[in-house]
Amino acid sequence: MKRLRLFLPLLFLFLFLSLAHAQDLASFEKRVTVKKLSNGLTVLVLRRPEAPVFSFRTIVDAGDAQDPLGKTGLAHMMEHMAFKGSTVIGTTNYPKEKLALEKVEQAYREYDRERQKTVGQDKAKLAQLEKAWLDARAEADQYAIKNEFGEIVERSGGVGLNASTGEDVTQYEYSMPANRIELWAYLESERFLHPVMREFYRERDVVMEERRMRVDSSPIGRAVAQFLSVAFDASPYHRPGIGYMQDLQHFSATDAMEFFKRYYVPSNMVVAVVGDVDPAQVFAIVERYFGRLPAAPKPEEYSPVETRQNSERSVVLKDPSQPVYLEGYRRPNYLSPDDAVYDVISDLMSEGRTSRLYRTLVRDRKIAIQAGGFSGFPGFKYENLFAFYGVPTSGHTNKEVQDAIREEIEKLRTTDVSDEELKMVKTRARAALIRGLADNNGLASELAEMQLHYGDWRELFRQIDRIDKVTKEDIRRVANATFVENNRTVCMMETATKGAK
Repeated sequence: MKRLRLFLPLLFLFLFLSLAHAQDLASFEKRVTVKKLSNGLTVLVLRRPEAPVFSFRTIVDAGDAQDPLGKTGLAHMMEHMAFKGSTVIGTTNYPKEKLALEKVEQAYREYDRERQKTVGQDKAKLAQLEKAWLDARAEADQYAIKNEFGEIVERSGGVGLNASTGEDVTQYEYSMPANRIELWAYLESERFLHPVMREFYRERDVVMEERRMRVDSSPIGRAVAQFLSVAFDASPYHRPGIGYMQDLQHFSATDAMEFFKRYYVPSNMVVAVVGDVDPAQVFAIVERYFGRLPAAPKPEEYSPVETRQNSERSVVLKDPSQPVYLEGYRRPNYLSPDDAVYDVISDLMSEGRTSRLYRTLVRDRKIAIQAGGFSGFPGFKYENLFAFYGVPTSGHTNKEVQDAIREEIEKLRTTDVSDEELKMVKTRARAALIRGLADNNGLASELAEMQLHYGDWRELFRQIDRIDKVTKEDIRRVANATFVENNRTVCMMETATKGAK
């Protein structure tokens, strides 16, 4: 038994090193093929014949931060609408549905115009216009086939049908049997070639309910929304990603289509396919279906410049709930030469039960039930935040959590990390890379994101190289430049007695 205990770690190390070798850049360069179609769409294909399936990731270079002023939440709405099908999928009679949807928009414009009046609003007329709009919606809904897009995917063996909208990008994904690659290409291109804003206002109601659950009825959600609104000035990151309720109640299907036409263009998208597929066959199929998408220039990128912060900012919320402490420091975007240093600091402070914040606040001093830190909040495309948080245990306070976090930050600023700590961080980074590349879905995600953000999927491996080069001096230098009082925003959720004013 003793000999077995000695042997197992050596076996795991051998397997880890063997897998790491199989996942190095050189091996991937032999298997990854990249092609840009004539319409500007970038497509990556990686053959991985472990099982007769494939996964894909479509990434659109537009998220909540690209929502137009006064129409926050549109990027999220487009994600929802992408599952409604097309002019062929999800309809019993599109020519009639098209006319009915046009009537819906006309009725909504008239209703919303009267509703937005601050002077001279006619209540009787408003009720009449609302009824006309609701009647038009009911007429259009009779042509819709609910969930047909998803049912086609599932009937064909597809699993994991999903999408997500972040601050910077919107992503679509699912997996299918390898012999369904042509069906996938048709479905995925069709919903971006012929989108239909059917059941738009019903889906808008769903998003408003999400807003109520995630922000309005959630103490943490309200705290984070207030925190970001104070931390940023010019940046779109100061807005709640899901949108302001007044915007959600106002924008229309016409607005959503305009957003789609601006951002859902081939030059602003990347598609990655990973699995038991022949690259030559995939590219021929992709050309046939995705090549139908009309070419359009990539949208001009607006890069907001934040005003220089010259003093600490703070917000305190009173709520009959668990106290929470949060503080953030502005940092440059993901293209910063110090991006890898921030990754290392994030790992040191909050990765697992060996992290500094967990050991100090949770395990040793027992003043918090949770504690950690993370970089790139709420997005990474623009200047963002390195944030720290803690949830006090019963009988302890936000001030105690604040003091403990500040002590750990001060150690970063004044004392070199140990050789052992730094080595552990670098080992974990490489292990995390390998885990992320262990399945088709993870591979498709990583390859597509790197290609989109850096213009080269190889950046996935170069990031690990940059982490390997981070020194103790780099950590202290970045900590001293970033974690300073006049670059800090503090948010406290304080427990209030129910009924207290």
